[in-house]
Amino acid sequence: MREIIPGLLWVGNAFDARDLKRVFDQGIQAFIDLAREESPVLPARELIYCRFPLVDGQGNSPAIIEAAISTAVRFITAKVPTLISCGGGMSRSPAIAAAVIVRVDAIEPAEAIKRVAAAGPHDVAPLLWSEVVQVLQGSAADRRQTTESCSLTAPKSDVA
Repeated sequence: MREIIPGLLWVGNAFDARDLKRVFDQGIQAFIDLAREESPVLPARELIYCRFPLVDGQGNSPAIIEAAISTAVRFITAKVPTLISCGGGMSRSPAIAAAVIVRVDAIEPAEAIKRVAAAGPHDVAPLLWSEVVQVLQGSAADRRQTTESCSLTAPKSDVA
């Protein structure tokens, strides 16, 4: 298990997710499980458990990727210590953690993935990362479009 944002965000593998003593020792309160190939974790009732099964490559639903990112962002911004895990802890969990950093710190995806990679071993699948970046770019474009369509203009005065 590797700490990405001190006291708030960790990435790990399927074994880390099942090591409840270590999870509790780290103060983790929420757990995001991305491992499609693993059976669901049976967490202690004190833990928040969210499962967004992703494949380690191409073919993931953009909606599931967005749900995983958005959920983790909400936990991090609410200061809920969170573990994101996948089968090996090398690809899906670092990719989603980097996407969380993009949103939380408002930085570019390339910078965020470097930050996550600096925390330890990683091997993010290029096709998965491409899908994550597409989701990030799409959601950023959606936010810009909403902001532009909601801009207010002063009403015209009928007084001459």
